[in-house]
Amino acid sequence: MKAIEITEFGAPEVLKLGERPKPEPGKCEVLIKVSASGVNRPDVFQRKGAYAPPPGASDLPGLEVAGEIVDGDFDPKHNP
Repeated sequence: MKAIEITEFGAPEVLKLGERPKPEPGKCEVLIKVSASGVNRPDVFQRKGAYAPPPGASDLPGLEVAGEIVDGDFDPKHNP
C-alpha cells in the first residue's frame, strides 16, 4: 500500500510517499481504504520528533481518516 511516511524529523518536506505491506486487521479491528486523512496537532508533533506514537500504534501520520471498511471483524453492537 502507498503511505505518507516521516522519513526523518523536521519540516513538512520530510514527508515522503512510501510503500508498506498491506496491514492485516486483528480481532475487533478493521482495514480502511482511506479516501481522506486529516493532519492534527499530534501528527505535526510526531513529524517534528516531539511525540512518539503509543506502543502498538502506527508510526504513520494521519490519526483521523475517512474511507471505506474493506476487511475486518467489526460488530457495532460489540464493544470489547
